[in-house]
Amino acid sequence: MAETWAVVRDGVVEESHDADRLVPWWSFTKTVLAAAALVLVRDGLLNLDEPIPDRPYTLRHLLQHRSGLAEYGWFPAYHEAVARRDEPWSVPDLLACVDADRLRYPPGEGWEYSNIGYLFVRRMIETVTGEGLDDALRRLVLRPLEVTGARVATLPVDLEQVTMGSASSYHPAWVYHGLLVGGVQDAARLLHGLMRGELLPAGMVRAMLTPFVLPGPVEGRPWTRPGYGLGVMTGETACGLVVAGHTGGGPGSTIAVYHALEGQVPSRTAACFMTDEDQSRTEERTFTLLKG
Repeated sequence: MAETWAVVRDGVVEESHDADRLVPWWSFTKTVLAAAALVLVRDGLLNLDEPIPDRPYTLRHLLQHRSGLAEYGWFPAYHEAVARRDEPWSVPDLLACVDADRLRYPPGEGWEYSNIGYLFVRRMIETVTGEGLDDALRRLVLRPLEVTGARVATLPVDLEQVTMGSASSYHPAWVYHGLLVGGVQDAARLLHGLMRGELLPAGMVRAMLTPFVLPGPVEGRPWTRPGYGLGVMTGETACGLVVAGHTGGGPGSTIAVYHALEGQVPSRTAACFMTDEDQSRTEERTFTLLKG
């Protein structure tokens, strides 16, 4: 099993192991998408709380998984197609498969993790900027936070130098909101700068960190009081930390990137990647790194 990790303290990489190795960021990409969308809100190009045209939900609902949209990961046909190494479905075919126009609950009245919601966030970013996702994320988030080694993978060839564990033939287009790849050092530095207010005004960082609190603890996971803010998982952990960041996983590997909140550890962020599909193990390793 391959493992890479990095700890950033007060803006400087304090400890690391193989931290420049390229790995898939999986759903940590959602944190970067949320940051990009909030930059556009900051600049007056998107609105966080007005309903999206012809839709009953807002950007805030999408970012916090409270839109009522379905999650394609719950559909066996999706995982079966990935396992067969099929070509990714077109977006219209995906949306038809999950009956995306039928909301599972009224927006704002429930919570369900939804990759479809973040596909729509991606579309909003691309539409407003007139750029492809890679260019938009580089301009809005990566370059301002001095992250130069991350990029969006769109074709299998883009993963040839990326550690994928048992999923060496994976097609990144199966991640419909987009798949960033980079080192864990860059992932930790990005979240560190974001949480320290180096990209967004303090009010927007607070909004990101204000959670919809979920029922807890989570069985089999190191969370005692979990919640979800705007593009970040946040809450109390079994080791006594309060953290914000994101866990992600896909075929063959997992990643966890978290920042310690409430001054428990002086401005410290940790990221860990493993070629292991057990998200709890990767989270536990990351939280241990945070505690030092």
